[in-house]
Amino acid sequence: MAKYKLSWKDLSWSDFKIYLFALFKAFVPKKKLGSLDELENFIQSKSAWVTQVTLYGYLKTRMGTRYVLHFENDKFMGSVDLAKWNVYAVALQDLTFFSFSYLKNVFNYQDMGKAEEIFFKILDDETNNKMPLEIIDEAKKNFDERLQNINWDTYCNDLPFNQSALSLYKWAPIAEELKTLDRKIVLNSVILKWDVIKKEFIERIKF
Repeated sequence: MAKYKLSWKDLSWSDFKIYLFALFKAFVPKKKLGSLDELENFIQSKSAWVTQVTLYGYLKTRMGTRYVLHFENDKFMGSVDLAKWNVYAVALQDLTFFSFSYLKNVFNYQDMGKAEEIFFKILDDETNNKMPLEIIDEAKKNFDERLQNINWDTYCNDLPFNQSALSLYKWAPIAEELKTLDRKIVLNSVILKWDVIKKEFIERIKF
């Protein structure tokens, strides 16, 4: 198996454009969120942003070192794509649960069945972006399992984004010995990005 020195150019240009566009979009002022359609768009776009920024940011950081990954280039890029969709699926879950828990706590919103409806619709729409069907099916199953145990009254205030932070740590295509060293930094970086999204959500929501 051939060896190569990983560099930033190994990411495709389309992925890099998405990464830069996501960074730019995060700071563009947005209108208030007053409908379920607007909430759905918020959940989808912000989950994508957190996924792109944290995953590619972590890879970029590690690409600056002199370690070698024992993968052919196409295999590595397949691992990046797999990581992206898996982390995104959990990010969607976390933000959906957080959003509806917050709505219940602050606005006394009661139709919690809409959480699953929105989550499933976002995933179904992602088939147009070639999200693997097996990841979609697993994400729906995992969502339902988490739904059975969720406490809507406490979720938004009880480490709501831990699962997506752990997902990035699990799926990032980085050597395990390096990930072990990076664990605290990786988890904190995801939580910090979610703090940005939480602040924006609280400022924009008006149900």
